[in-house]
Amino acid sequence: MDQQTPDTPAAVTADTRPARLAGVDVARSLALFGMFTAHLGVGAIGVVGLFGDDAAEAFYELTRGRSSALFAFLAGVSLALATGRAVPLAGTELQRARVRVLVRALVLALIGGVLDVLDAPIAVILTYYGGFFLLALPLLRLRAPALMAAAAAVGLIGPQVSFAVRAAMGEGTPFRPTSIGGFGDFFLTGYYPACTFMAFVIAGLAVGRLDLRSGRVRVRLAAAGAALAAVGYGGSWLLLNTFGVLDRLLLSQPQAVPAGTDPSALDPSLREPLRQWMAEQVNDLHGQVPVDTAWWLLVASPHSGTTMEIAGATGCALLALAACLALADATGWLLAPLAAAGSMSLTVYSGHIVVIAVLGMSFTDIAPFRLEAFILGAVVFAALWRPVFGRGPLEWALGAVSGLAASAVPDLPEDGRDGPPRNLTRL
Repeated sequence: MDQQTPDTPAAVTADTRPARLAGVDVARSLALFGMFTAHLGVGAIGVVGLFGDDAAEAFYELTRGRSSALFAFLAGVSLALATGRAVPLAGTELQRARVRVLVRALVLALIGGVLDVLDAPIAVILTYYGGFFLLALPLLRLRAPALMAAAAAVGLIGPQVSFAVRAAMGEGTPFRPTSIGGFGDFFLTGYYPACTFMAFVIAGLAVGRLDLRSGRVRVRLAAAGAALAAVGYGGSWLLLNTFGVLDRLLLSQPQAVPAGTDPSALDPSLREPLRQWMAEQVNDLHGQVPVDTAWWLLVASPHSGTTMEIAGATGCALLALAACLALADATGWLLAPLAAAGSMSLTVYSGHIVVIAVLGMSFTDIAPFRLEAFILGAVVFAALWRPVFGRGPLEWALGAVSGLAASAVPDLPEDGRDGPPRNLTRL
C-alpha cells in the first residue's frame, strides 16, 4: 500500500511515487497466509504439526477468523492511505479517489464471482470485499475520531440488529451453494456479513488516518489492541465458563438436554461431556450466531459475528499491524519477500484459489507441509516478480482500469488550485 506524501511545496511539485509502508504489506502477507491455513486445513500444516496434533490444531485455530478479520481491517487501512492519510482528500481529488474505489469494488466483485465458479472448497471473500468498498465510500471524508466512533457503533449495534432481524424472520442456517447468494448473505447471513466485517474495515480506515510512522502511535495501537483482545476474548471466556453462559446455551439445545433440565443436577459423568459438546458447537460457528437464544451474543469464537468477537479480532489486528510496522522498520530488507507478497495480495489470494481448484484439493486432505509449499510459492513468486514488474499482474490491471475511470472526472471549479494536483496514492 502506497502512502501519500505530506502537503509541502516539494511534495506537490515533485513527480515521485509516495513511499510504501512496508509494515502494512508484511501484515497483509500474514493475513494471506492465515487464510491459506484456514483454507487448506489442519492436515496441511507441516512444521507446527511436528510438535503434535494439538499444536497443529492450536495454530489452525489461531488463524481461523482472525486472518479474514485482519484482511478486512487492512482493506480499511489501504483506503485511508489511498485517500489522504491523516487529511482526507477533498474536491476533485476526492471525487477521483471515489471513482477509483468504485471501479475497484466492481472489479473485485467480478473476480470473486469468477473464483466462485471454479468451485474450490473456499468461501471467497472478494465479492464481499467489493461490497465493503462500496459501503465505505461515504466515509472517505471522515477523520480518525469520527471513524473510530463509527467502527465502535457498527461493532456494538450490528450484531444485535442482525440477531433481531434474523430472529424475526425465523432465519436458520442457510445452505450456501456459493460464497454469497444475495443481499441477505452480504449483510446478515453470509460467511463475511457486513454487519460484522464493516466494523473491521472502518476500524482500519480510522487507523490509516493516523501517523503510522510514529512510534508513539504504534505503541498506542498495540495497547488498544491488547485491551480489545482482553475484553473480547477474555470477557467472553469468563462469561461462558465462570458466569454460566455455557450452561445457558446448553439449556437451549433440546437435542442435548431436555427442556427444563438443570445441567448442575446432571450426573458429573454426563455434565462435562455435554459442556464439551456445547463448547464445540460454539467454536464451529461461521458467519452468524443462531437465533434460538440471545445468550449466543456473548460468545467470541471465530466467525461468530458477535460484538465480543469483533472486539477480540480487532484487537488482534491492531497488535499484528503494530508489530509488523515495528519489525519492518527494524529488519529492513529481511522482510522484503513478505512485503512483496503482501503488496500483491489480490494476485496471491486469487492464485491460491485457482491452484486449489485445479488440483482438486480438499479441506480434509492430510498432506503435511502443503501449507508451507503454498506460502513458499507465493513468497518466491512475489519476490521475483516485484523487482522486475513492480505491481502484481492483477494489481496492475485493476490500477489501470480504475485509473482510466478516474482520469475522466473533470476538475471541479471550486478547487481553485494554483499548482498541479497532489499525487494520489494507489490502492
